[in-house]
Amino acid sequence: MSGLSLGLIALAITLTLLVLRVHIGITMLVGGAACFWAVNDGDLSALLFTLNNLVYSRLSNYDLAVIPLFVLMGQFATHGGLSRAIFRCAAAFIGHWRGGMGMSAIGACAGFGAICGSSLATSATMSHVALPELRRYNYSGRLATATVAAGGTLGILIPPSVPLIIYAVLTQESIASLFVAAVVPGLIAVVGYMLVLRIMVAREGHHEHEQAKASPTERLKAFASVVPVIGVFIVVIVGIYGGWSNPTEAASIGAAACGLLAIFQGGMRWAGVRASLLGTAETTAMIFLVLLGADLLNSGLALTQMPAELAAWVLESGLQPMLVLIAILLLYLVLGMVMDSLAMILLTIPIFYPVIMGLDFFGMSQVDKSIWFGILALMVVEIGLITPPMGMNLLIVQRTAGNVPLMETARGVIPFLCSDLLRIVLLVAFPGLSLWLLSL
Repeated sequence: MSGLSLGLIALAITLTLLVLRVHIGITMLVGGAACFWAVNDGDLSALLFTLNNLVYSRLSNYDLAVIPLFVLMGQFATHGGLSRAIFRCAAAFIGHWRGGMGMSAIGACAGFGAICGSSLATSATMSHVALPELRRYNYSGRLATATVAAGGTLGILIPPSVPLIIYAVLTQESIASLFVAAVVPGLIAVVGYMLVLRIMVAREGHHEHEQAKASPTERLKAFASVVPVIGVFIVVIVGIYGGWSNPTEAASIGAAACGLLAIFQGGMRWAGVRASLLGTAETTAMIFLVLLGADLLNSGLALTQMPAELAAWVLESGLQPMLVLIAILLLYLVLGMVMDSLAMILLTIPIFYPVIMGLDFFGMSQVDKSIWFGILALMVVEIGLITPPMGMNLLIVQRTAGNVPLMETARGVIPFLCSDLLRIVLLVAFPGLSLWLLSL
């Protein structure tokens, strides 16, 4: 049996276990073990040797220390009430526009995502903060929940972003470069969502007046309350890319700063600190288990030569590079309906990445192509968070809203999905949108 066939069988086993709701980390461990068992005719010595070395080499990687630190940073921001200050600041500046309160929710999601790095945490936190305000200003249940669900996806697009860190680890790419490359697409997403919201509010026709226009003093006070949060973002992102600190050091500073802000500005007490530490431990353990499973699956697939054979087949097929890329992105859209975002990245990047790196796109260098594809993959994964039936943001927001049916929220996010698809088309056609800041 060919390596390609063995690899496809291993992937089929993995996907079957996922359908049966087996944890993604265990699923990929089983798929990787199946590859070793098949290639070595049932001899498990190579599997045990690989596991022995793989666990140590992965968990002793200094770069991985950045993951629990950014997770802790997000936990402090979540339990410390920083989201409320960000929302109030956005509302003070644009809340009086038509649709301004919804736009404030989008802006607050982007601001919170800049210190959180998690879409699920952003959606859960902003649901409690923004939904009551949106309902108070007569936003329909569909529009209110769709706004928060779509805005929550900015949590993984606006850096720092845990999925981008995972992509960097898998592809040996620069975390700093990926963070910088995500800034412009993130801003485009914010503007696109706000335009969509403005159109939807105009269609509903009963939002002529949002909240009263804030006075200059109120705006200054609201802005002053988020200056420390902005400072944390600048220290982390500029510090990493400016060479003042590596990602781990910057994440340490950001986590410590968010902790202090949460205590002294957000009123977080010991219960919040304890919840933040436990949440960080649970999330980190889950991510590391999934990483180990992905490493074993990748090693097994490499043993079967499936990724190399697939890349060679694509090159020899004569297919246009852009057609191959579009097919991959469409497959991501389909997978996003039934798979978790982290699972999608860990399962597909080792397969698709060699294919993309072997093709020519606009004469880009390997580094630029790697970063560009990483941002595209992240944006498509982001769409999966708001597409039913497995759109986690939809489930989280609907659970908070309570009286809004899930399918109502799903219908409400369709215009936001159109904005996402338009943004992907722009990034595919104009790679410079994501590489522009790097070129500076």
